[in-house]
Amino acid sequence: MSKAVQTREGALILDSHKLSYHMDRVEAWEAGERIAPVSVDMSLTRACGAMCSFCYAMMQESQVRSSIKTDKALKLVDDFAEIGIRSVSLVSDGESTMVPAYVPFIQHASKLGIDVGNATNGWEWGPEKIEQVLPHLTWVRFTVAAGRPESYASLMYKGPEHTEVFDRAMEHIRYAVEFKRKNNLSVTLGIQMVLMPDLKDEIIPFAQLGLDLGVDYAVIKHCSDDEQHSLGIDYSKYESMYGLIEQAEAMSNEQTKVIAKWDKIKDGDKPTYNRFYGPQFLLQISGSGLVAPSGMFFNARHSKLHIGNFTEERFADIWKSERYWRTMNYLASPSFDAQTMMGTLPIQHYVSVALDNHAKGIRRIQPGVGDKPLHVNFL
Repeated sequence: MSKAVQTREGALILDSHKLSYHMDRVEAWEAGERIAPVSVDMSLTRACGAMCSFCYAMMQESQVRSSIKTDKALKLVDDFAEIGIRSVSLVSDGESTMVPAYVPFIQHASKLGIDVGNATNGWEWGPEKIEQVLPHLTWVRFTVAAGRPESYASLMYKGPEHTEVFDRAMEHIRYAVEFKRKNNLSVTLGIQMVLMPDLKDEIIPFAQLGLDLGVDYAVIKHCSDDEQHSLGIDYSKYESMYGLIEQAEAMSNEQTKVIAKWDKIKDGDKPTYNRFYGPQFLLQISGSGLVAPSGMFFNARHSKLHIGNFTEERFADIWKSERYWRTMNYLASPSFDAQTMMGTLPIQHYVSVALDNHAKGIRRIQPGVGDKPLHVNFL
């Protein structure tokens, strides 16, 4: 099951899943029970200062760019704890570091025993915020589109001349690395490159940047596209970059591991599964408060899959509702075809492949043995 990379702090799994360590939920799901998600991926806002050329959220623009109020965010955490959600990742479709609810949300979730991870561009993540949240986070992943300042600014902001955003992000990442070491924190720090087919010249500089920063890992991943191919990703072109990716991985040292998400890079735009089981275990919530099974369905054209909004009613009530389970059952039924009715390589991809193979008896999920990997509650 696992494709673990051994780091100084433990086994890190980025190119697979961790369902083996949540067999209680797998067995309950197989028995037809209504399960709480193991993990929720969400944002506290739809807003973001970046303009990343690879951003899937740009294809979800039918929603209002609102932000979640602090009281609503804290009640959401209470509901997560009540129904048994084990982790929450602040990623989804907005830059959560920008809003007042960010720090209290993380601190409250940590207090209630819920693991929290965060993906960010790092621009609004200065020393004061770092010191407030880093002791409460399981991992932080920085979006770093390229290893060179001009390329970074061109891909993530207004043009190659705006390298100040690169400098600001790097300053904050270095501060976080130093703060982690000084305080002996267990949080994992990484940078991520979303690889588009025309970015081959950025692969090696990106890997080198990871080494220079001293982060725990630098991950190279695929670029997801929607079912209408709005980003125009030609997945067949990834193969020509395999050599460069392998060269980047070979640059790993004791401190920093360079890791490629090979399974997703090689899977292309057609999943092996038709039924979409993953959202029952890994749910996504928009920064507008919209609860939908996956970010693939945030856009208004998928409104029949919109379950509710936690700013208007308690999330615990949404999860218990018939509309929630009607949606989940539809995605798991022959009426839905993941190969034609959704975008490519969703966040639930690894989980969905494993559950589909399990249900078909192709490869049964086995209980995890030995030491648990890092971030075990993040599937």
